[in-house]
Amino acid sequence: MSTVETADADSGGSLHQRILSDISEKILSGAWAPGHRIPFEHELTTEYNCSRMTVNKALSQLAKAGLIERRRRSGSFVRRPQSQAAVLELHDIRIEVEALGLLYRYERLEQLKRRSNAEDRALLGLSAAGSVLWIEGLHFAGERPFALEQRLINLSAVPEAGNEEFLEIAAGPWLIGRVPWSEAEHRIRAMAADEAIADALDIDPGAPCLVVERRTWSAEHPVTHVRFIYPAESHTLVARFTPSQG
Repeated sequence: MSTVETADADSGGSLHQRILSDISEKILSGAWAPGHRIPFEHELTTEYNCSRMTVNKALSQLAKAGLIERRRRSGSFVRRPQSQAAVLELHDIRIEVEALGLLYRYERLEQLKRRSNAEDRALLGLSAAGSVLWIEGLHFAGERPFALEQRLINLSAVPEAGNEEFLEIAAGPWLIGRVPWSEAEHRIRAMAADEAIADALDIDPGAPCLVVERRTWSAEHPVTHVRFIYPAESHTLVARFTPSQG
């Protein structure tokens, strides 16, 4: 019997638990961030002086628990946290992030007050030109970008928004607290990240993204159009409904 096999037998399964515990602790503490590559199986085999089977069993259990993602030929990586959001709700991204047990932070990237162009009017559903506010910001979950937000606000409906800087608070919660909305529209689609989006979200160009677009109205006045762009692997949309009554 080899030295490695003897070590495994004498451990009574403790090496398996030790590998599980060590890797889990590094992931949950944030020492290994989402996307971090786990040491290869042969590296862990050497580090723990155990069999390849013991390492494989531990990694398989971590993958089943949703902590790591195993990629054929590439190795194992810390999985990005995945959130769930209700399709028909005007949810706060802060709540999504905090539900994952991660620290939330918002960072404004760009803000511009301007006369609406044709594209702005089409997005907001405006029939005439007017002043709009364009904001681009980034929502973080821990140290990782969680969602890119691109928003237009109709300043004819919410003139006070033009005086806000939105440096550390996103416009969404601010609007919900000040403008009663009466109607909302959601559109959901997939897209491949271009260079700018990939750079903002710290993903590869061409990586799949989930895009949620929303328009809201107050009475009959368009208030805002917002586009949330998520790395596809980190977000799930959920709709719960009952049968229509007639």
